[in-house]
Order: sequence, then structure tokens, then C-alpha cells
Amino acid sequence: MCGICGYYSFHKNISSKNITEMNQSIKHRGPDDEGFWLSDGSDGRNFSGHDSTEKIKEGFPILKEENSKIALGFRRLSILDLSEKGHQPMLSEDGKIVITFNGEIYNFKKLRKELEALGYHFQSQSDTEVILNSYIEWGISMFVKLDGMFAICIVDLEQQKIILGRDRVGLKPLFYSKNENGLIWASEIKAILKNQFINREINWNGVYTNFLFQTTLAPETCFKDIFSLEPGSFMSIDLKNLEIIKEKFWKLTLQSDSKISEQEAVEKIDLLLAESVSEQLHADVPVASMMSGGIDSTLITTKSKPFKRDINAFTISYKFSEEEVENASLVAKSLEIPHHVKRVSDEDVLAELKENIQHFEEPYSSLEVLTNAAEYAKILGFKVVLSGNGADELFAGYSHSLKLNKWLFLRNFNFVRNFIFTQDQFSNKVKNYFSQDTMFDFFRQSQVGMKPSEARSVFKPLIFKNINPDLKQYHLTETKDYTGYFEYDMKYSLSSHHVFRDDLSAMKYGVEFRYPYLSNDLIDFVSSLPENMRYDGIQNKPLLRKIAKKYLPEEILKMPKRGFSFPLHDFIKNERKVRGFIIEHLESLKKRNFFNAEIIEEWWQNQNDIYDCVKIWQLVTFELWYQKYFENL
Repeated sequence: MCGICGYYSFHKNISSKNITEMNQSIKHRGPDDEGFWLSDGSDGRNFSGHDSTEKIKEGFPILKEENSKIALGFRRLSILDLSEKGHQPMLSEDGKIVITFNGEIYNFKKLRKELEALGYHFQSQSDTEVILNSYIEWGISMFVKLDGMFAICIVDLEQQKIILGRDRVGLKPLFYSKNENGLIWASEIKAILKNQFINREINWNGVYTNFLFQTTLAPETCFKDIFSLEPGSFMSIDLKNLEIIKEKFWKLTLQSDSKISEQEAVEKIDLLLAESVSEQLHADVPVASMMSGGIDSTLITTKSKPFKRDINAFTISYKFSEEEVENASLVAKSLEIPHHVKRVSDEDVLAELKENIQHFEEPYSSLEVLTNAAEYAKILGFKVVLSGNGADELFAGYSHSLKLNKWLFLRNFNFVRNFIFTQDQFSNKVKNYFSQDTMFDFFRQSQVGMKPSEARSVFKPLIFKNINPDLKQYHLTETKDYTGYFEYDMKYSLSSHHVFRDDLSAMKYGVEFRYPYLSNDLIDFVSSLPENMRYDGIQNKPLLRKIAKKYLPEEILKMPKRGFSFPLHDFIKNERKVRGFIIEHLESLKKRNFFNAEIIEEWWQNQNDIYDCVKIWQLVTFELWYQKYFENL
């Protein structure tokens, strides 16, 4: 787990101040080491940085100011092969192929054996060297062989190409920007903004989708001309003619295998999950399991114990989370493993409120609880944390999915919206419900962001005319059953939202989150099962529950589904300081010529339920995002 950044200047050599500033902006991602590589397009040289280890500084000069066409930067969080042999950028023996890599490849030992049988020799125990030799042997075909989470940059001076690749479900972020001057890329947008070729502008289409979906739908971001490389794809640029090609190397399986029995499916999932947990426990640093008290995380912890007897678990506790903490403690006690509980008070949240909000590179509808989890893991001394994230998307875990069949029936009556002429709150709610024509609309409704009519009303007309509210470009297969919802959940709820925020939360404190539910084999197998086996419309996660029943206490299986989230509505309602914080930033926002001040005030004065606070928080976080990335340069 690390941070990468780089650029290719199309027409002239530019100062290495660009790459040093880019790398410095993501220092939090890799506090253990840093490295640089500069090239004129024909040959390249390695450099160390001020934060490089002493051995690396002995081997490479410290980068001061050089000019180059291509530059790579790297920040290291040491997880595998803690020695300097895992240093990046890593070069091939002839120096013609260079790699920077962020992530973990869980099947790297299998790939290494395969490469050794082909005659390759290795200098380190790192997965980075395995990827490098995999590229030398198989070229871009190597992407389909990688099981893990990754953002990869390869500069191939021999073939005169730069290749950027991202893992199948986007567990590791990779952003890029291309203009007439060059191509810039990085693990975080913060780094891209440091490049001299970048002009900071708001992408209002990105802000619009952010308000509707709690996140900006990839490949868009909230920054104009800065994009997210889509999961399961790679992009290559030809250094000779500047031609850029994007290709998908993986697509989610939507075809089912109807021949398998439910019992066979349960046994196979149990086996695949055990294999995934076993592989993801591998690290040369301490590992812990993060438990929220629900099925997903407690099952991961339980299945970790046979492979790692000294596994630890920890839980973050907020107001109203007593049942979750009790259940997590119950599992830890039954497993006889150490269980650490961190109680986070409203005062703790307030102390780091502005900093944590501004660490994220887009507005948000809530408070991200995983920043507290990552900070606590670091305090406890754990660099690697197993997470239950991904189970809800893979196994139909969200409560809203249980409303799918009702919606599929009621949308036959969507014509009633044309006969609703009143404008009161209830009428607008009914009209919005009967305006869900597609699976995309149903998915949007489940994300609890602003409704399209609300977003339209809050933007000033001069701003909204720059927004295209037709979002057909984001529509997916649109099957008229759970399969269609599953595809949206995997691409937009998981890839664009949860794991993106997971990564930023974890890396803020130099911690690596891993996701045993999201191994290649497990995703492929579960997504190929018959729909009626994965989804019954009655109970969430029916298949996973059958596995969990073998391992977990009845109390956990009976606990109603609740997201692991901070009680924002209660926080706003009962905490005077946070209301003052909100008013301060709403007043600042009203003075800008972006949003309708009357609508903002109306929303603030009518905080009737948990959903009303979401719209306000989105506006507050927009203001803080704007201050951070457009004013405090």
C-alpha cells in the first residue's frame, strides 16, 4: 500500500519541482520511504528524496531540481518485504521498464512460481517485482492474472508506452488529467492539483451527481478535466504519437449457472472466503480485523482465527452503537482473541471535524467513520486491517434492495405523476417516487442524496445551465430484476463510493484496509449464481447468512441491518457547536454565486427527519471542499 504520481510532458522538459510537490502532497500514504525516476523519453535515472531511507539515499542522489519529460514519484508504506529491495520506482534489469505500484497482489506467490518456471530470477520478496516481471513476460495480458487491489503505472521505454491500470472493482484509486500540455496521474487528486499544467475548475456535472448519489460517479470527479480511471481497465499512451487507448480487461459476470444446488453454493462460498482470508492475512507487519458487530465483519474475524492464532480485533463505538459493540465483544470472547474498543465522543469528532471533511476530495452526505477506525488502528500498531466491506454489494445486503420487487410492480403506475399538481412536501415525495422509470433511478433513490428536483432548485440558474441532468451515460445493463440492481451496487455503491472513501480514510493514517469478500474468485462465483439463490426479496444476504450460521452466535444473525455510520442527525440536533459550525459555513456558501440562498435557508429551518440533514451536510461539505481546493492554494 503506497501512493504513486507522475506526469508526461508532451512538448517540453519541465521542472522536477512538479513531481516533488506532487509526491509531498500524498506523504500520508507512505511515511516509510520515497523515490523518484526521471526520463527524457529514451533513458531514465533514479533519485531519492528527503524522506527516503538512509540506504536509498546512499544508492541514489537526492532529487533537487532537474528537467525531464517523464517523472514518477512514489511514497512507500512497507507491508511486504520491508527491506530496501522493495523500493520503488522499480526498474527491469536493462532499465527500460519502470513500475510504480500501489496495492497488494494476493496471488503473487503463485505468479512468482509460474515466472520462476519460465526462467525469471527475483531479487526481492515483494509483489511489485512479480508485477514487473509479469509485464515483461505477458505484457498487458498480465492484468487479468492479478488478484488483489492495485493502481499501477508502467513506463516502457522500449515500446515507447506509458500504461496505467486499476484493479477489477477499483479498490485502489487512480486519477488522471490530460490536456494539450501533458498527461498527469496520481493516487489522489491532491497530487494532480500540484502540477503546473493543471488549472483548478469546478466540474458542475460531477457536483450534480455527487449530490444525487453521495459520490461523484466515475469516471467524473468534481474537478474539471480530472478523471478517475475506471475499475477493471487500463489506459496506454503512445509516446511517439500521443495516441491514448483505454480498454477493459474485466467485466462483471451477469450470466447465471442454474445447475448448482444451494448447498453446493454455500459450501463453495465458505471455501472461497476461507482462501481469501488466508491470502489477505499475509503481511510482514501486524494485522487486525475491524469488527462493527454485524455479520460481515464478525464472520471475517471468525474465519481469520484458524489461519492467524494471534489475530486481534477492534471496534469503533459511537452513540447508539451499544448493541454492535456488545455483539463484537461476544464474538471476540468466543474466539478468545484480544478485542480493543475505541469510544468516539461528539467532542472527539468536533476536534477534527474540518480537517477530516477537507481530506476528502469531494462533498459528502455524512461523516466518514473509517477515519476514526484508521487512526485507532495506527495507535494500536496495526498497519493492515481486514474489512467486511463489499459483502453488502456482493450478497444483497442493503435494506433498500428488499424494496425492489415492490418498485418493479408500482412503476407500472408511474403515469400518476402527471396528475400531481400540488407542491407540498408529501406531494413532491410521491411525485419523486413515481418518477423512477429505470433501475438507475431506483438505485439513485437508494443512495439517500438529494432528489433531482431538489438539486435543480438549489443551484443558481446560471450554474445549472452548465449541468447536463440527463445521466443516461451512467446507465448500465438495466435488466428488470435483481441482476440490474446488483450491477449498479457493484459499480457505483462499491467502486465509486465505499472503497474510494475507505482508501482515503485508511491512507490518511498510513493504514491498509483489505477486503476478503472481494477476491477475484469469490466475486466471479457469487455473480454467476442464479438470482433466486442470491436474492429472495425477504431477507438481506440470504446466502451469506447460511454460511454465517455455522460460525456466529444467534444474536448477531438476528440483529437488524444497520449501516456502520455516525449518527449525523442526532449530532446536528443536539450538539450546539456543530450547529454553529453549519451556520458559519452555510452563510459563507450563500455569499457565493453558486446556490440559491433562499432554498438553503428553507432547508436549514426545516430539519424534520434524518434525511433533511443529508442535504444540509452536502452543502456544508461543498463549502469546505471549495475552501480547501480553490481558495487555500
